[in-house]
Amino acid sequence: MRMRIAIYGAGSLGTVLGAFMEKNGQHVDLINRNKAHVEALRSHGARITGTVNFTQKVTALTPEDMSGLYDIIFLMTKQQFNAGVVNFLKDYLAEDGVLVTMQNGLPEIQVSEIVGEPRTIGCAVAWGATMKDGGECSLTSSPDSLTFSMGTISGAKANHFDDVRALLELMGPVEVEDNFIGVRWSKLLVNAAFSGMSACLGCTFGEVAADKRSRRVVQALIKECIDVCAASGIRIEPIQGKDVVRLLDYHNPLKKAISFFLIPIAIRKHALLKASMLQDLEKGKMTEVDSINGVVSAQGRKVGVPTPCGDKVVEIVHRIEAGELRPEFSNVSLFG
Repeated sequence: MRMRIAIYGAGSLGTVLGAFMEKNGQHVDLINRNKAHVEALRSHGARITGTVNFTQKVTALTPEDMSGLYDIIFLMTKQQFNAGVVNFLKDYLAEDGVLVTMQNGLPEIQVSEIVGEPRTIGCAVAWGATMKDGGECSLTSSPDSLTFSMGTISGAKANHFDDVRALLELMGPVEVEDNFIGVRWSKLLVNAAFSGMSACLGCTFGEVAADKRSRRVVQALIKECIDVCAASGIRIEPIQGKDVVRLLDYHNPLKKAISFFLIPIAIRKHALLKASMLQDLEKGKMTEVDSINGVVSAQGRKVGVPTPCGDKVVEIVHRIEAGELRPEFSNVSLFG
């Protein structure tokens, strides 16, 4: 594919994606502000460990090293920085180039307002990774779960849509979605429940699901998201073929008990995953909790659906950011 491709914000997920692309024959520039990570990638290549194990030579740049125009830029920075980042990147985007929003939350509308809807492609990532030292990134999802979902705001095909799909298929299967907003909300449901609790409690998704106290909170967070979507007229799409609403929603005690039992099974392929929000907290950085749990709470207020557990996650994470709390399992008691 003779195009210029970049992954901007090549942290844990971006480095893994770029390494798979290079391994399978597609050159891509990995761009990151973290100079130590860039230098490690240049010196040693991308070392992908965890559920896979390989090292791949890659091209790594800082934003200051960028030049020329790109046909496709995969956007993998935190969503809260999008206004500044997207305005910066549009000067490096070819006239028919596209930004592919591989972020948490619901970033496509804001991005399209800056670069235009035909130049905006949404992509939901169904796997996770953790940044280590020295250019190493640990893939924490099982190899059979390395999937993507693609789409656009309106459902119309954007520029380079098929090219983006082909690039992603160098790593794993790609599902093209007509109801991409529903896909975004399905990913938001998982992140609000498991990433939110992983950040609050300082543990992996599997550890959140294993403990009955934290699992009850996860169940409530899932229910809040489902109820918010139902009141908003949003149809939540299946995740990797699993209809989460049918499996995990409940309206009676028996279905609630079944839902509670199914939660650890539903997340088992991602049990080793540690939320990127938790990784940020451990590094003393601000998180994107307002773009994840905060979005569910805000939509709940719009449609009159209470989200007390989601509100509590936002509160706890902000208290950790402020140094009032630490991300530790005892915080589960704060949910009452």
